[in-house]
Amino acid sequence: MYLELIDEFAAKGRYCFSFNEIAEKLDASPVAIKSALNRLKKKGELAVPYQEFYVILPPEHRVRGCLPPQQFIPHLMHHLGEVYYTGLLSAAEFHGAAHHRPQVFQVVVAKARRPIECGQIRVEFIFRKNAAVIPTEPRNTTAGIIQISTPEATALDLIGYVRHCAGLDNVATVLAELVEKIDIRQLAEVAALSPVAGHSALVISLNYWGKTTKPMCLLILYRAYISCRLPWFRDVISREQRKTHDGRYL
Repeated sequence: MYLELIDEFAAKGRYCFSFNEIAEKLDASPVAIKSALNRLKKKGELAVPYQEFYVILPPEHRVRGCLPPQQFIPHLMHHLGEVYYTGLLSAAEFHGAAHHRPQVFQVVVAKARRPIECGQIRVEFIFRKNAAVIPTEPRNTTAGIIQISTPEATALDLIGYVRHCAGLDNVATVLAELVEKIDIRQLAEVAALSPVAGHSALVISLNYWGKTTKPMCLLILYRAYISCRLPWFRDVISREQRKTHDGRYL
């Protein structure tokens, strides 16, 4: 009975469901339903990345013990009724700006949450109070649509949350690949939403990529990072913005 219902979900392309959803479809006590679901979990046919939230594991994902996070995070956040976006290094990977796949899938949320560990899958939640207003764009996955931060928002998040991104050196490496996709006008708009408005000093750094060495870019990034509260940086940013004609940095 339980397995047939789960197979029905999978046949419709649904690989996530909540306890309440399945309880509404079955004429059984909550204890009996949980026991049956736990048996399927022990067999490796289900995983539970969050309390009373289940994911169906096709054979190809059973070794890892969970679905890839991009396949269940949108459904989980919808289930929780919370705003989210895929950010930082995980967003950079979607934009083709990551040398290596991040060890942890990074999700920015407006409410503090503990990380998820499910089988070999790890999800880190980064708290950002104004996550709801950060520009995002949809991306298709095999299980639906996931929201990721735009290249401009990703760049600013990488600077603003360096400690979540394996340090400034790694951020510089990622930004060097991300810079071609950044629109300077959109970057200026997103910078106004940053926790520290002066993080828009990143604009100055991006204008140097391709014109100098990585160590010099790192120095520029570092100076921008530690000087982000200085008013004169905003004046320089304004001048740099007026210099661009096509809206992009070379």
